Amino acid sequence: MPKATASSSYPVSGLFGVIKPSGPTSMSIVNDIQLLLARSKLFVDADKLEKMKGKKIDRRRGKHGREAIKVGQGGTLDPLADGVLVIGVGKGTKKLNEFLGCTKEYQTTCLLGCETDSYDSEGARVRLAPWKHVTKEQVEATIPKFIGEIKQVPPIFSALKMDGKPLYEYARKGLPLPRPIEERQVTVDSLVLVKWLGHDHSFSWPEKQLTADEKKALEVALRSIQDDSVLKDEPEIVTDGQSPSAFVLKMKVSGGTYVRSIVHDLAHAIDSAGHVVTLTRSRQGRFVLDPVEDGDRGCIPWEIFERALADVGDVDEDGWTEWEREVIKHLEIV
Repeated sequence: MPKATASSSYPVSGLFGVIKPSGPTSMSIVNDIQLLLARSKLFVDADKLEKMKGKKIDRRRGKHGREAIKVGQGGTLDPLADGVLVIGVGKGTKKLNEFLGCTKEYQTTCLLGCETDSYDSEGARVRLAPWKHVTKEQVEATIPKFIGEIKQVPPIFSALKMDGKPLYEYARKGLPLPRPIEERQVTVDSLVLVKWLGHDHSFSWPEKQLTADEKKALEVALRSIQDDSVLKDEPEIVTDGQSPSAFVLKMKVSGGTYVRSIVHDLAHAIDSAGHVVTLTRSRQGRFVLDPVEDGDRGCIPWEIFERALADVGDVDEDGWTEWEREVIKHLEIV
């Protein structure tokens, strides 16, 4: 696909990558960017821009800006996660489906000793388990079991629906699942332990815990698919104040892979429990944080758009602002 240049004929449709920070939702990022795009000659013709003239950007409502242009994203990142988020504009939104099933790369940190309902640090504690016995060598020896064509069971606390009801609703209300959660086959092309942090980190288990009633409800849902499911704590006895061990994984996976499930299942395989405390998507198809291969396309830091939302700033001799120049540099015209 052609690249944009300062002398290209505008408005255009296209794709570009944004580096999402940890914290906001993917949808809030899209909505905020949309407010800028809807006021730019990059993507909107002169007649529509004339009607927008004088209207200030309001991130709380933004209704008028979003009516002027179609914008979408090619695969949601959880609030906890950061990294590559592909944005489609105009006709570019029709190309976003190709990024749902494409190859993705992630880097994630696992904290041992605690399992959560969401499989990450945003959730509540479900179960505590021993972790002192786990070594770097043990993790490395177990990793090959998770490489290649593998089957995953999505987390019960997910938005996947069964008979029209999200799985998390069964878990929260203590409703038996109508049938086992369907396994999905995914491909893990590579999975590497890139750093053993041990106790040298600042991560901690979530303070939020399931109540006795919530834990009982979850057990009811789990027993409908696993008869002997018991959420029993087996906390490690710690006398030296050490933090539970943590380690960093890097992986290249097919679309539809649950990174949180890989961390959860790997922790089970080493007779412990674990959850995700950091998650970075470093590649989504050809959009990457660090271009290294032919055809790789870099991404725009979110801070560029954040500054523009507060103050679009001055224009250059060609009439472009800072954020528009960055988009032109990274834009793939559709």
